[in-house]
Amino acid sequence: MKNYFYYDEKECQFIPVYYGSAERTVYTISLWILIGTVLSTLSLSLLSFSVGSPAEIALKAENQALYKQLNDTKSSIEYLDQQIEAIAHVDNELYRTMLGIDPISEGERQAGIGGADRHAAFDAYSESSSDLLRWTASNLESIERRINIQLLSFEEIKAHYNENKELMKNIPAIRPVSGIILSGHGMRRHPVLGYKRLHEGVDFRARVNTPVYTTGDGVVKSARRRGTYGLMLVIDHGHGYETRYAHLSSLADDIRPGTAVERGQIVAYSGNSGVTSGPHLHYEVRRNGESVDPLNYMFADLSPDEYIEYRRIADSNPMSMD
Repeated sequence: MKNYFYYDEKECQFIPVYYGSAERTVYTISLWILIGTVLSTLSLSLLSFSVGSPAEIALKAENQALYKQLNDTKSSIEYLDQQIEAIAHVDNELYRTMLGIDPISEGERQAGIGGADRHAAFDAYSESSSDLLRWTASNLESIERRINIQLLSFEEIKAHYNENKELMKNIPAIRPVSGIILSGHGMRRHPVLGYKRLHEGVDFRARVNTPVYTTGDGVVKSARRRGTYGLMLVIDHGHGYETRYAHLSSLADDIRPGTAVERGQIVAYSGNSGVTSGPHLHYEVRRNGESVDPLNYMFADLSPDEYIEYRRIADSNPMSMD
């Protein structure tokens, strides 16, 4: 057994210390408790340093959730950007062109602003968070500016429209049938003849004897059979505009050259006459003698979403119906 001593200054000698078994037990237990407490404190300190406190862990989880939400928001912003781009395209290529208003340039629509860095405060965060926050903030600001510019453009178009109502009554502005578009304007392969050529209109799905509506006020120019087009109706809308409806099965009553027609009036019935791969309506819009894309002249009854879907179908089909 190991002996312990203490120095007695009066006696000037070391005096041995004797502990009873109970005292030794208490001493041993206290020592282990002290050691355990120190080790536990050190372990908790190390764990807290490497993993974080409960509050820090909760904060990290919250940050991760917010980062994910920001990424989801990014997808929504990209979709909004596409929608605004589509509206701007229709605004420039259709509304403003038809009314003779100068288109708005891309630079004007972006309405960029310079000066000091407006998002420097985001640099305090991690690189990934800072980049995402900068992208989100700058794109939201860009969308807000572009929407404001588009609203001003619509106000200008509305004012111009009020001054040119007669022109707007005659311009082709609706779909000639309610069916979905099958093929678009441009170079397409003919389904029967087999070679590529300029498809000067768009093809709509339409069963035989589906009602066909005139797309603007005008006067019937011709109504007769014409080669591969079969029975075709041509309407002169004035102001340089003309529409053509081909592969018809028959004409509506009283429709003949010289007949005045109004937008939305039934003028014919679709069919399968001429050279086609099946029943449908071939529809053309001509301006000053040149064929133009009819899809850009359906603004009166096509929503932006419908326009995007029609455009996707028209551009993706390499073959026409006639």
